[in-house]
Amino acid sequence: RSIQVAMSNVPDNAPEDCPGTQSSAAGKVAACEGCPNKAVCASGLPRAPDPAIAAVKERMANVSHKILVLSGKGGVGKSSFSACLARGLAANDQLQVISECVM
Repeated sequence: RSIQVAMSNVPDNAPEDCPGTQSSAAGKVAACEGCPNKAVCASGLPRAPDPAIAAVKERMANVSHKILVLSGKGGVGKSSFSACLARGLAANDQLQVISECVM
């Protein structure tokens, strides 16, 4: 796959020439024939905004200090680092740690 397609949202079980779920051609081109994701991709649902974004924004609005720990790769110790950071900052009663996997 090209770098552009590999970096887009292409399901693991998609055909080799999948245009990606974010493409306007998703579910509509010849490469989509026989793909188990064709109907979902053609519906446009994968391109819709995540409905949970508003709820997350509202919940995070009262958090005055945020530390983002991220990496473009899995298995590099983000959760371990976050746990150690939380322990180091544990003297503060207001500390909360949220660990999320964002794909």
